[in-house]
Amino acid sequence: MTEVQEAYTAILKSLKSSPRGLTITDLSRKIKKDRNFTAKYLEVLHAEGKVEARQVGSAKVYWLSQRVPMSAFLCFTKNMIIILDLNMNIVQVNDQYLTFSELSREDLVGRNILENGLPIISTPEALSLITSVTKEQVIHDVRFSKNNFDFFYKMEVIPTLFEEKEKGLTIVLEDITEKKRHLKNMEFLARTAEELVDLPPESDIYAYIADQLKSLVPENPRYYIHSYDETEGQFIFRAIEDEKTREGVTQLFGFNPVGMKFPVKDFFYSAPFHENAFTFKEMRVMHFKPFYEEEEYSFYDACAHIFPKEACEQASLTFNIAKIYLTGLVWQEQLFGLVGICLGKDEKLENKQAILSFFRQASIALARRMTEQRLSRSEQKFKEFVSALDIPVMILDKQNTIFYLNRKFSDEFGYDLTTISSWDLWAEKAFPDKNAQKILEEMVKKNEKDTSEFQKEIFELTCGDNTKKPVSMKLISFSDGMKGIIIQ
Repeated sequence: MTEVQEAYTAILKSLKSSPRGLTITDLSRKIKKDRNFTAKYLEVLHAEGKVEARQVGSAKVYWLSQRVPMSAFLCFTKNMIIILDLNMNIVQVNDQYLTFSELSREDLVGRNILENGLPIISTPEALSLITSVTKEQVIHDVRFSKNNFDFFYKMEVIPTLFEEKEKGLTIVLEDITEKKRHLKNMEFLARTAEELVDLPPESDIYAYIADQLKSLVPENPRYYIHSYDETEGQFIFRAIEDEKTREGVTQLFGFNPVGMKFPVKDFFYSAPFHENAFTFKEMRVMHFKPFYEEEEYSFYDACAHIFPKEACEQASLTFNIAKIYLTGLVWQEQLFGLVGICLGKDEKLENKQAILSFFRQASIALARRMTEQRLSRSEQKFKEFVSALDIPVMILDKQNTIFYLNRKFSDEFGYDLTTISSWDLWAEKAFPDKNAQKILEEMVKKNEKDTSEFQKEIFELTCGDNTKKPVSMKLISFSDGMKGIIIQ
C-alpha cells in the first residue's frame, strides 16, 4: 500500500470511530502525521465527497459523508430518473429510463430534451413543466402514449446542485398508470352498477354491455356479444362492435350477422372441442393460425364454419384477429351469454379484472331480468286462471292492497280497481255495518297468523250500485303472503 493510500485509509478509519467528527489537529494526533499533511488529504477526500466539514468556532470539524452517491440513487430506485444541466442537456440517466425509451446511454447523454423527441420528457406537457422550474421542486401528473396505450406518471422536477457547484435539474418519473387505471375502473364499475339496476324493463342489456365495454378494451375495439338460449342450447348474435367492424363484417359476409343463431351444440359440443355450457364460464383465450403457426385452429373454426371460409380468413386479416378472449355471462351456474374480445397478436387486454367485474354485474342484471320475466309470466298465468273462474275472486298482496279482481267479481258486485284499491276501503264500502267490519278484520288477522282457510258464513254485502246481497266469504293465504278472497 502506498503512502497516499495509507493516509486515506488512516483518516477514514479515524473518522469512522469518531462519528461526531474531528478537527485537523485531532486527526494529526490519531494518524501520527503533521497538520499540513493531514489537511492536504482531508481536502482531497472532501472534494471527492467522502468526508464533510463545517466550521466550529476557529476550527474546522470533519466527519464521514452520509450522502448517497448519485450513481447508487440512480440504480436502486424503480422510478425513471433523468438529470439535466441548466441548458436542458442530459447529464445522467438510469437504466429504467433506458429500458422504456429503448435507447442506449450513449444515445441519450448529451442530448438536449428541447431539440429531440424523447419519450415523456420531450412532450409539450412535460417540457412546459420542466422549463418552469427555478428554485422550488414541482410535482405534476403527465400522460404519455406509446403503442396505442396511455401511460401516466407523477413527474417531480427537482432543482439540483452538482459537486462542482453547477446547477441543473433532476427529473423523477413514478409510474402511476396502474393506480390511474384502477381509479378509472372503480368509477366505471360504480356507475355501471347503478345504471344496470335502473335500466327500464324494456331496455336491451346486451346492447348496454356492447356500448359500455368500449371503455375497457384497447383502441380500435373488435368484439361481439351472444345471448344464450338455454332451451335450444344455442347462442344468438346480439351485437358486433365497433361500427367500423360491424360494417366490414357485413360487407365480407354479405349480410349482418346480428340476430343470427350460432349452433353451439352441433359444433362445439362434439369433437375436437368437447365444450358445454359450463366450460364457457371462465375467461379463456383462443389463438389462431396463421398468426400463431403452432395453433391447430383458425378463426374459421371459431366461427363454427357458419360463414364462408374465405370470408373468415379475410376477416381475420382485415381486422387483425389473432386471438379472442372468450368469457361467459354467468351467474349462479346459469349461462346467459358469451362475449368475445378480438385482439391482434401484439395487443394486450389490460383491464381483465375490471372487465370480469363488469360482466359479473351484467350477468346479475340478466339473471334479475329473467327472474322478473318469469314472475311476470307466472303472474299473468295466475291472472288468466283466476279470470276464468266462474266465481267472484279478489286477490290481495302482502300489504292488503287489492292486486286483482276477476271479471265475475266486477260483474256480480259492481266494483273494479278504479273504484277500490285496498281491502280496508272496500270493506268500508261493501260492509258499512261496524260489526261486520270488525268480524272481517278479525278474519284477516287470524288468517295471517295460521295461514289456514277461514270461512265466515253469510254477510250482507253492499254492491257498487247500493243493492245488497247475502254472501259467504272464504279467505285463503298463499305461501308468498298474498291472499285470495272467494265470495259466493
